[in-house]
Amino acid sequence: MPIGIQSLIAVGLGALIGTFAPSAGEQMKILGDVFVNLVQVVVLPLVFPLIVLGVARMESVKKVGRIAGKAILYFELVTTVILLIAVGLAKLTGIGKGAPVHGADGKDLDGLSHGVDFHALLLNAVPKNIFAAFGEGNLLGVIVFAVLVGVAMAAIGEKSAPLANLLDSVAAVMFKVVGYVIRVAPLGVLGFISYDVAYYGFGNLRSLLGFIAVVYAGLAIVLGVLFPLIAAIFRIRYVELLRSIGGLAGIAFVTRSSESVLAPLMGKLEDFGLSRSTTSFVVPLGYSFNTDGSVLYQAAALVFLANAYGADTSLPALLLMVGVLVILSKGMAGVASASIVVLIAAGNSIGLPAEGIALLLGVDFIVDMARTGVNVVGNSLAAAVVDSSEKRREARLGSPAATPAEPQLAALEEEPAR
Repeated sequence: MPIGIQSLIAVGLGALIGTFAPSAGEQMKILGDVFVNLVQVVVLPLVFPLIVLGVARMESVKKVGRIAGKAILYFELVTTVILLIAVGLAKLTGIGKGAPVHGADGKDLDGLSHGVDFHALLLNAVPKNIFAAFGEGNLLGVIVFAVLVGVAMAAIGEKSAPLANLLDSVAAVMFKVVGYVIRVAPLGVLGFISYDVAYYGFGNLRSLLGFIAVVYAGLAIVLGVLFPLIAAIFRIRYVELLRSIGGLAGIAFVTRSSESVLAPLMGKLEDFGLSRSTTSFVVPLGYSFNTDGSVLYQAAALVFLANAYGADTSLPALLLMVGVLVILSKGMAGVASASIVVLIAAGNSIGLPAEGIALLLGVDFIVDMARTGVNVVGNSLAAAVVDSSEKRREARLGSPAATPAEPQLAALEEEPAR
């Protein structure tokens, strides 16, 4: 049975268990936690060798900088457009007016940071101990270190061949492990759905249906209008891309964890035709800096709270919200409960009380599923755009320089007898 069908069956069973046996449903969360832990334990051992090899096999350090620059520019432009879509849609529909924010329980926010520490973010990006970075799951720090190692390997040339062979083997083994882990994804889905329905219930849905509808509508516009437009500009087969990664986006949707599909996602994108060097660099970078679904949710939530408290929602105030979120959303890397933390920080910066955000926590799991799925699609499209741009450049300049493996292949073709 296809894993997608198994996951759908797990969703139905989980909803029934959470509804009719809530105590059992809450206990089944352990299945979801085990699945996510299994995935996360593989992520860094796979991402590290892929980024190192991807960078080492680029023609020059200049290409590494060019790809990084293109990726970050794309992230910034698309994030800003999505924020404008979200703010415009929320303003147009007037969500939040009359919402019962004064009855929200601020205790739900206890233990969450009320700001984003850019000093800590910079230190995370340049860890003093790479083994500690691996142990803490510091993806951004591992990416930076992997780029440095890849550049060093490219610089010393043939002397790095034994390390390259070792990292190739590690990546192949990790891909195999990921295949095993994905087979148990339906059990993780069953655990998460059972827990969500049992623990959260649907009590807050009635007063927040408008907010949920606006977020889902905004995400639908991003998926159905913005992303296809970007794909058309860069001549990317968007529908085929969705078919290729649809199952993984579905798993991310249900588990509410984009990291749960990071490793298999890179494999799917390679099968789709993207180069490994681009994919292995852009996708992990996007997980830190390109959270399309999350920024849309945050923008809609800020307008919701501004309307609920009767705050200023004039055009200058809305543009200020967009500017604040453009900056703060880039500080989400490595922050627990990142979307809520950024929302609190953004609310504080424009004078909205944090207590109102507690009202949204009751339906956060519903919008979290959608925004996580969109994050996966957005990062896949980002990798495809950068890869398409690089291939166009190579076609314009002529065939690219050979990678370290290509001279050996050429020699074998010229001297088949040997």
